[in-house]
Amino acid sequence: MGSIRADLGSRIHPEPIDHFDRLPDSVILLIFNKIGDVKALGRCCVVSRRFHSLVPQVDNVIVRVDCVISDEDPSATSSSSAAASAASDKSRHPISSLFRILFSGLFKPLQSLSQLISPSSRRIPSLSEDFDFETEQNSVTHHSPTQVLKNFNEIKLLRIELPSGELGIDEGVLLKWKAQFGSTLDNCVILGASSVVQKMDSDYDCLGTCNNYDSVNNDNSSSNNNNGVENDNGSIPESFYTNGGLKLRVVWTISSLIAASARHYLLQPIIAEHKTLENLVLTDSDGQGVLSMNKEQLEELRVKPLSPSSAAKRTLVPALNMRLWYAPHLELPNGLVLKGATLVAIKPSEQPKKDMVGSEGNWIASAFEEPFGTAARMLVKRRTYCLEMNSF
Repeated sequence: MGSIRADLGSRIHPEPIDHFDRLPDSVILLIFNKIGDVKALGRCCVVSRRFHSLVPQVDNVIVRVDCVISDEDPSATSSSSAAASAASDKSRHPISSLFRILFSGLFKPLQSLSQLISPSSRRIPSLSEDFDFETEQNSVTHHSPTQVLKNFNEIKLLRIELPSGELGIDEGVLLKWKAQFGSTLDNCVILGASSVVQKMDSDYDCLGTCNNYDSVNNDNSSSNNNNGVENDNGSIPESFYTNGGLKLRVVWTISSLIAASARHYLLQPIIAEHKTLENLVLTDSDGQGVLSMNKEQLEELRVKPLSPSSAAKRTLVPALNMRLWYAPHLELPNGLVLKGATLVAIKPSEQPKKDMVGSEGNWIASAFEEPFGTAARMLVKRRTYCLEMNSF
């Protein structure tokens, strides 16, 4: 009779089924790879033993940095408010020293991540233990990217996003750069303008016109004015040399190269530890600079260690060949006007001198997202100026 009652009870009140447990590990990992964010993954690993064992296998990771603090910052061990205040000043000019990364509110989830390499028999921390931030007494713990990522075993795609660009520029000034590195600089493209304005009478659809720009370019019968470029011979005006315009562009170029080489130096321990990396991007939320490395470039750095600069904690920039294009007034198809538009394409002098604009120069046109990709394609049609720079 008792067994009959138990059977009836199980039918009336069946045990709940967790359908999530029925998903295979491959599907769970696909979800985790879509999440990507290292903070969210740190929280996922305390949900269950299964998640705890799967998080280290994630191969697509995004690290969003809350704050960048110089190693020389004396407030690095102070309270969170003091650290954030100091970091806001330092984060604009960190290129003179190596960075340390401040992940506010991440210490407890990182503790659970540190247990990923522990035996499975170890007790899983409770949610209350891992997210009781009030018990931290407002303290701030600094974690380098190497520490944050050390327990991920199979990273293939890694994206690190800094809270802001390193270069402090005046409001309204445009300055963007993209650099590729192996053991040293492979190439760099810099786009700048003294001011950016939107034509008030423009009713262009930015996305549509920019996407259609290539078809317009293919019409050889269109004039320079149709492309938004002044009807001139593409030469730099004499005033460019006398009013400080050239000096400003040199400062932009050197500052961008220093920022890129400092980022590259920062990445060395991460690349050395994660042998499975196939693509790495270090960018910033301002969209000012992007450093990228593909699989071949990552392997090159592992085989041939970088050459550090004696002046600062950054990679030595080799002797360079540069190509410069300039337009006093560049109007884009979407109505955006760049004044003093300048494009600089850079490669090491030791590399074979190939055509930067032709079939070998696709890296210039593809360096920036729209509408600035269109600006780069327009500028390279103008007169080219060649420059050289010594190693520094």
